[in-house]
Amino acid sequence: MAIPVTNTNQIGLQKNDYKGLPSTLCQGCGHNSISNQIITACYELGLVPEEILKFSGIGCSSKSPAYFLERSFGFNSLHGRMAPLATGAVFADTSLKALGVSGDGDTASIGMSGFKHMLRRNTPMVYIVENNGVYGLTKGQFSATAEVGLSLKHQGTNPYMPVDICMEAIISNATFVGRSFAGDPKQVKELIKAALNHRGVAVLDIISPCVTFNNQVNAFHSYTWGKDHEAPLHEISFVPKLDEIILADDFMPGTVTEVCLHDGSMIVLKKLEKDYDPTDRWQALHMLEESQRNNWLVTGLIYIECDTPTLTDRHNLPDTPLNRLTDKDLRPAPETLDQINSSML
Repeated sequence: MAIPVTNTNQIGLQKNDYKGLPSTLCQGCGHNSISNQIITACYELGLVPEEILKFSGIGCSSKSPAYFLERSFGFNSLHGRMAPLATGAVFADTSLKALGVSGDGDTASIGMSGFKHMLRRNTPMVYIVENNGVYGLTKGQFSATAEVGLSLKHQGTNPYMPVDICMEAIISNATFVGRSFAGDPKQVKELIKAALNHRGVAVLDIISPCVTFNNQVNAFHSYTWGKDHEAPLHEISFVPKLDEIILADDFMPGTVTEVCLHDGSMIVLKKLEKDYDPTDRWQALHMLEESQRNNWLVTGLIYIECDTPTLTDRHNLPDTPLNRLTDKDLRPAPETLDQINSSML
């Protein structure tokens, strides 16, 4: 007698169907925690692995896609070239969901130009930055997000102000921007779920400590500093469009904000310390500047805009993805060619 399969999601898959190869990263690396939350988010959302595209560049972070969604198609690009590669892929096949994992060096240094242009085009994809402040794969040099004054044993002291990934994203007109900490798995998971349902570019800057090169107690990208300084903007939950929203018994007016996404899903934000509106672009920039000045690790959904057309919306693409068009679809009919030739006589 066959034993019925249990613990399956709404499309009949088990969580193991969303896993990848065993990780080869250092034990305790924040990147592994993020991979686990990507697995859980996709499983809980009931996404079909074969309908997800994975992209990465070069670096420890860019090894991560090997550790989740083994059944999905993946492409490991050149250093800093994930953004333009992914832009071309989602333009060619609008039927698939794109998920990119990059690092702070891969994004904020060599890949900055591609990153910025992808944002301004509102390329429909999730772009996760596993941010540890160092080049972990090449023995711990400072990256562009390392804080000024950081001292590392073999690198000296960093004299430069850091690049703020979230601030760069908002300035470049990204339509979904969030920040989290790998040591806060629940928040990471809920942000990933919301990002996967956003129609447009969704940037998640996740502080992901490097336990080998940048985990000093006073380092801004360490577990200790992150846990001691994390200041969530709100409690965040993602509610799929088919689920009923049930408020807690102790719900008080004015303590919950609901942000509706294109497909009817909602992000539910429970206010914590102060009133914050994630749809206010200037408030988001002010908050990021304030948190940078005070060395606060502010996490949560920082900014969202649901009405901006995506890259693929703007180009009047056919219903059939470009990469699935046949020769017959692509070649002009003989009468069309005759008409063009006649017009040139």
